[in-house]
Amino acid sequence: MSDTDKVFTDPIAEVYDTHLVPLIFEQYAADLAERTKELAPDTIVEIAAGSGVVTRAVAPALPRGARHVVTDLNPPMLDRAASVQPGPAGIEWTPADALDLPFEANTFDLALCQFGVMFFPDRVRAYSEARRVLRPGGSFVFNMWDRITENDFADVVTDALAARFPEEPPRFLPRTPHGHYDTEVFRSELRLAGFTDISVEPLAAISKAVSPDVPAVAYCQGTPLRNEVEALDADGLEEATNQAAQALASRFGDGRIEGRIRAFVITAK
Repeated sequence: MSDTDKVFTDPIAEVYDTHLVPLIFEQYAADLAERTKELAPDTIVEIAAGSGVVTRAVAPALPRGARHVVTDLNPPMLDRAASVQPGPAGIEWTPADALDLPFEANTFDLALCQFGVMFFPDRVRAYSEARRVLRPGGSFVFNMWDRITENDFADVVTDALAARFPEEPPRFLPRTPHGHYDTEVFRSELRLAGFTDISVEPLAAISKAVSPDVPAVAYCQGTPLRNEVEALDADGLEEATNQAAQALASRFGDGRIEGRIRAFVITAK
């Protein structure tokens, strides 16, 4: 993982929440909310919560009076999450490193992490931290994306930017979000962290957009792919985004478009 892969600046955070969240994250957030409702935790911590899509989905599913703590390493993402969170009040917003959670052991019934663990420089340590702060019998539930060829829009955008920058193709998407899809690795790393009851469930869905411009902007400007593009061409972000949009239109059409997305839901107890 490149050092820039985990840098979510203010411009990225806004585009991420406006464009990328409804494109690929909301469906998986709704799934996590249903799983949370079934578990009915009294205390819950979100790790690497991003711009708060899971927070918005999960908060109404929690039992009355439940303690809900939301963390992220990037203050701009956490600020964005807090600014767009509807009621209820009482959510605790806490900047935190997943590798060093600022909570006592045996604090939470449930730990959630949607598509964040691929950004951790040491996943076993992060998993160990999640286990440490869970109460006995608690659950750690998180998502990982499948390989990029199973996620259509991300795949097309990556190929389009490779054509634009052939000497140094931007590889953020296949390297980090879609670079950790080996289910046996999930299991072995969780076992090293002390978890013993582990399940891995594939979950496919359809991503929809009103035009090819939406996923082009979402990926090129609302993820750290933006950092990579601007490092290659400081003034070329708009042109790169347009080239990605053209590639998407060529593959899926000029109007409303649909593409496959596929991820895993991992539960460790």
